[in-house]
Amino acid sequence: MDWLRLKASLLAAGKVKVAGVPPGKYLSSSTAGPGAGGEGSVFYSVDGMRVRLSVDPTADLVLIHEGKGNATIPFRGEMLRGVLEVPGFHCPRQAFITLTSSCIFSCRYCAVPGRAGRTKSTEEVVAMVRSVLGRIDAISLTSGVAGSIEEEERRALDAVRALVLFDLPIGVSIYPTQDSPRRLKEAGAIEVKFNIEAATPGLFAGMCPGLEWNLVWEVLEESVRLFGKNHVQSNVIVGLGESDEEMAAAVRRLCSIGVIPVLRPLTPSAGLAHFTRPSADRLLRLHAIAQAEMAAAGLDAREARTMCAVCMGCDLVPGRD
Repeated sequence: MDWLRLKASLLAAGKVKVAGVPPGKYLSSSTAGPGAGGEGSVFYSVDGMRVRLSVDPTADLVLIHEGKGNATIPFRGEMLRGVLEVPGFHCPRQAFITLTSSCIFSCRYCAVPGRAGRTKSTEEVVAMVRSVLGRIDAISLTSGVAGSIEEEERRALDAVRALVLFDLPIGVSIYPTQDSPRRLKEAGAIEVKFNIEAATPGLFAGMCPGLEWNLVWEVLEESVRLFGKNHVQSNVIVGLGESDEEMAAAVRRLCSIGVIPVLRPLTPSAGLAHFTRPSADRLLRLHAIAQAEMAAAGLDAREARTMCAVCMGCDLVPGRD
């Protein structure tokens, strides 16, 4: 089985209809990003390799849950046999927690601004982590922006300071201020992820009004200085209208400063509901580019300990897939 090509095809489909036994404890919900507010998702694993699929009763792709996590996907004339993984919070082996599930910004691809969200207290976050300690290896925090970027940073810092008692690696992904890397490191985070979101400044300006492209790049460079190579990540959404050449340039720039690029296939929603997901062939082409650029820069996603490069569910991850 060519796992890389299979996973690319599954990511291009993006969603699955679950038949058979209800997924129950295997179902993961999302309160952040393009998938927020949907039917949830499942993490399907074949021989230890993982893909995340959104649950949609109208999907063409069918996953048959036979019970106790055993599942089969009929795909291109074959029966793919695997298992469903129990999420910690949001994804397997991590407590990936959204601190604030609302946002004052209106990124065109994101469903969060149109939803009523809430903010978790530090005490609630600690209790959530404590409840899954037996099945997680890391803690990852992300957040929308309920009131201000500075307020959200303070909320993340309070959470990190409270969570260090669990002696687990902590990663944080928020929209940053200039001082976020230093403050998060001093609080106890070991990794950060600040997202450039789009491959070009023009696309970023159109997709993320009110946010600053150059600030994210400056903060990424400072983050690598503080946290080191392989411990800083950045999402770049594939399918916003960029060319392969533009995506390659963004990947090359990220790698050149020591940042692991996370190439995230677009989930069409919100203002981009009329867009389409990138094809399997395109995901494979861009994966090959990222793999080559990471190798040239001495980057290894297997060294990451938190967040998306470890989860692997939503993306093709060089060095892991």
